[in-house]
Amino acid sequence: MNVKPDFSKNANMASTAPAFLSVYDMHAYYGESYIIQGISFNVHEGEILALLGRNGAGKTTTLRGIARMDAPQVTHGEIWLDHQHLHTMKSHQAAVAGIGLVPEDRSIIPGLTVEENLQLAQIVEPIGWTLDRLYDLFPRLGERRKQEGVTLSGGEQQMLAIARALARDIKVLLLDEPYEGLAPVIVDEIEKTLIHIKEQGITTVIVEQNAVRALELADRSVILDTGSIVFDGTAAEVLENAELRAEYLAI
Repeated sequence: MNVKPDFSKNANMASTAPAFLSVYDMHAYYGESYIIQGISFNVHEGEILALLGRNGAGKTTTLRGIARMDAPQVTHGEIWLDHQHLHTMKSHQAAVAGIGLVPEDRSIIPGLTVEENLQLAQIVEPIGWTLDRLYDLFPRLGERRKQEGVTLSGGEQQMLAIARALARDIKVLLLDEPYEGLAPVIVDEIEKTLIHIKEQGITTVIVEQNAVRALELADRSVILDTGSIVFDGTAAEVLENAELRAEYLAI
């Protein structure tokens, strides 16, 4: 088991690394709380990474830090996407650069239809993920395109949140608890969609309390414990290591 990722001490290592998304020595705070304590990891293009850990480990903080959200406050470190330095960007600039965050609450905009939610996300005319292509991927959304987004079922809202992220022709999809509150049959449907997205070359980082489902989907896993990385390796290694799962994932 590789307990810590092996990184060069060169501060610009991520700019020349083969990884597509690189986080290097990131530190982040919520107010006075020191949440992320110098984490570093790489994600390769088209890979699905399961970012796991117990509640409070720093998973959501990491996603929000990558997406350059105002909270948390990232005080140190570098974040690179396809040789672009995200760590100097604001959230809207990171979005244009190719980061798509689907938050835990899905953030569907009240008063707007399914189609209006998608159109609002298309900052520029999409090259790949047109509305027709999104409706092919999510037929239910096509059927409900004129329905107000917040009136959809939980599973349909999750589909809309993912579709809205894709609508900006993103390079990296960040998913925060995408299975929460969903029936297993809907989770199956979401996972089939994520596999299809992977086949299109999109890189995905998934934070999920249902760790087994996430690991069965993922190529690799990073496990956090109190703001530090305690494991960086393949998802299969985690599934095969009962001691690791019990200590850090309680499964």
